[in-house]
Amino acid sequence: MANQEDIFKKVVSHAKEYGFIFPSSEIYDGLGAVYDYGQLGTELKNNIKQYWWKAMVQYHENIVGIDSAIFMHPKIWKASGHVDAFNDPLIDNKDSKKRYRADVLIEDHIAKIEDKIKKECDKAHKRFGDAFNREQFVSTNPRVLEHQKQIDEIHEKYAELMNANDLAGLKQLILDLGIVCPISGTRNWTDVRQFNLMFATKMGSVEGENDTLYLRPETAQGIFVNFLNVQKSGRMKIPFGIAQIGKAFRNEIVARQFIFRMREFEQMEMQFFVRPGTELEWFRHWKEERLNWHLALGIPADKYRFHDHEKLAHYANAATDIEFEFPFGFKELEGIHSRTDFDLSRHSEFSGKKLQYFDSELNENYTPYVIETSIGVDRTFLAIFSHALKEETLEDGSTRTLLSLPPVLAPYKAAILPLVKKDGLPERAREIMDSLKYDFMLQYDEKDAIGRRYRRQDAIGTPFCITVDNDTLEGKGVTVRERDSMKQERIPVEKLNTYLHEHIKPIQVN
Repeated sequence: MANQEDIFKKVVSHAKEYGFIFPSSEIYDGLGAVYDYGQLGTELKNNIKQYWWKAMVQYHENIVGIDSAIFMHPKIWKASGHVDAFNDPLIDNKDSKKRYRADVLIEDHIAKIEDKIKKECDKAHKRFGDAFNREQFVSTNPRVLEHQKQIDEIHEKYAELMNANDLAGLKQLILDLGIVCPISGTRNWTDVRQFNLMFATKMGSVEGENDTLYLRPETAQGIFVNFLNVQKSGRMKIPFGIAQIGKAFRNEIVARQFIFRMREFEQMEMQFFVRPGTELEWFRHWKEERLNWHLALGIPADKYRFHDHEKLAHYANAATDIEFEFPFGFKELEGIHSRTDFDLSRHSEFSGKKLQYFDSELNENYTPYVIETSIGVDRTFLAIFSHALKEETLEDGSTRTLLSLPPVLAPYKAAILPLVKKDGLPERAREIMDSLKYDFMLQYDEKDAIGRRYRRQDAIGTPFCITVDNDTLEGKGVTVRERDSMKQERIPVEKLNTYLHEHIKPIQVN
């Protein structure tokens, strides 16, 4: 079995080879932690965004969407706390000259201990087979209990230091845990210091009249400053939500792990405005709702877990992450936060405009509380793509590379393949493609033997291959091959549209 690092390398390699993701500016030797989505990656990414938009906006009467500008008034970032508090704790290794996030070094150390627990469980599972009870094992095995005790102690100390913004304490914890630089292998660390992550730029062309602007580090503030505009123009009644998909920018010093952490990325966020006092009830609701959205993709539930925040942001009274098991371990995929009335209150204070809601049922004005759901498009792409990529050994001993994407997310829904490039088959195949292309993204391919074409479509995740042969010319339909099972059936040409619609259904969130 390939190790996780090898699996991740295959994910990165496959994404480039088949036109999903390219290093940005590659012919100029690239730009660190910036990537371009290729022809297939763009389709998959758009399909993910559409799936989210439908689930959040189309399927909810009380949620609407906006698209706010990337450039915003600089006072917005002062009000939100980003100018003063949007920092990462950085630490350098003096020997390798490499820079790291102190919190990530500690989290990676915890992940190594978690991996030891997983290995103990895997060994026991192998030994006991179907009789293995994981829950009982982890609660009774001495080695597992010792590892868990270590994790709990580190978590407790780490949360205490982060909440106190104790940078010297963070460095000491790194030293106490014996954390070494992955490059130099030494513990020769600098002091920890804070680094602001916002990109600054200038507006205006005359020197001395420039205003400093920031590329937005999140999309949420564009929603908050438009709260009244949307509420009044849409006659929205609390509780209601405002959703947005858009680019955000963070000057990550330690960007890594392919598209997991980038300097330019895309977010899907929804801010849900509620009566004060009901926020924790709504927090629990959206926590469950968002996990169901992920599970509806068909990825096993054990690939996800909740991680409640030990260090709450200054604006939150509850926060959790939905973590996904990427090839490099469990990492944050989506955050659900109860932000209280912090954002609207701060923008009221800094702008001088009252951002309140008149509740006719209570006959009073109040500043709404907010529940936020925030998910990275790129991280969702990586989660879905990495889980879908498989290598299978077939009955004849050969192998195939398979990208087992949910059909509704696949870049191409079907490939149209004439069996040979003669006898009128390409012309008939083109006719069939023309009849379907207004409803489905399709690819036409007539190059190479049919088996090789099937393999190409398997590798890019196309759920169906439609083969046009001589029987098709005689009115006997086409062969439709299903990607995952490789089963084939004969379908009349006039029923193809209905067949594809039935087999590529929108994902239903329970």
